[in-house]
Amino acid sequence: MYYQSAPSQICPPQPALPRHYSKPPENSSLSKKQPEPDKPIMLLWFWPENRRFDFSDCNTFFNIDGCQLTDDRSLYNKADGVLIFHKSINHDLSNLPPSPRPPFQKWIWYHVESHISTIKIPGLENLFNLTLSYREDADIPVRWRLTARKGQGEDFVLPKKDKLVCWIVSNNNPATGTAVRDNYYRELVKHIKVDLFGRAFARFLRYEDYYSTLSSCKFYLSFENSVHRDYITEKLNGPLAAGTVPVVLGPPRQNYEDFVPGDSFIHVNDFPNAKALAEFLLKLDKDEEAYLRYFQWRRNLFAQQHLIQLSQEFIQSICYACDHIGKHKEYRFVPDLYKWNFVELVSSDQRLPSLVYPPPPLPPDRI
Repeated sequence: MYYQSAPSQICPPQPALPRHYSKPPENSSLSKKQPEPDKPIMLLWFWPENRRFDFSDCNTFFNIDGCQLTDDRSLYNKADGVLIFHKSINHDLSNLPPSPRPPFQKWIWYHVESHISTIKIPGLENLFNLTLSYREDADIPVRWRLTARKGQGEDFVLPKKDKLVCWIVSNNNPATGTAVRDNYYRELVKHIKVDLFGRAFARFLRYEDYYSTLSSCKFYLSFENSVHRDYITEKLNGPLAAGTVPVVLGPPRQNYEDFVPGDSFIHVNDFPNAKALAEFLLKLDKDEEAYLRYFQWRRNLFAQQHLIQLSQEFIQSICYACDHIGKHKEYRFVPDLYKWNFVELVSSDQRLPSLVYPPPPLPPDRI
């Protein structure tokens, strides 16, 4: 809450307005061209994991130029938005911006990790105006989305395939919830060969080889490290962009179909066990016509290659926050941050009702 001294009994107080708003002069006229207001300032309070990038990348990669991005804390009192990375906050809140905050300023809670990787810091529940998260009901949801093609797309040409199933894994820390996917992989590999890449398997893959490696595989294990609603990361986008069929492990199929066509991926929950999934993949390997049905969505939709370098990990979310601050001036607040963030978890053993096995492709009108 913002406090100030008691208002004068003679003159009513002036409303507190953002710095880029000003009262027009008395002799102003609508017919006169008014100068455009300054771009709103968004202050990046912490560099996430100290991974820095050029702020012009927002325009380069996302055509976003609606705010003035800065990490200069001397501009705090002028900033319209302050983006605060959750994992950088001290447990005693000692490194948060000073109080009281300017009355027009919005604090944005920035956290794109799953629930199991979220540490509750006491005192944050009622501090923030906006949320930036992978959650679709966040004020600023962050994910790579399919886009509609303009006009009829070109016929899809299947990339050359010399591998059946691939998996790129860098994180094998059980504290982040990787046990579910690791256990499933260990069962799957008993029945089908999987080519492994990534730091977790000491088989490093250069950035420039990422998409070419994905495209050389018929199937890719898009296994999330934890299972929660809307927690669907670039692990799905990568194979879609590369021309490979993702085999997903994460929230239920219905949640995936909120974002991509149902015939663009294979869900592990569509099968009673890993052996049945392996048998289905081996069958598809020998049936080119059935395999190509998983690419019919490309006639109308397009998957953009996402940024893959470690230094680029946080560019998209920061740019999206800039875009939001530039477009939205209305007042918002989060009444209970943790109650919102931890609601409606999806348990790792939640399964869908029995489906037809193997699942048939969706009709064109569902694409």
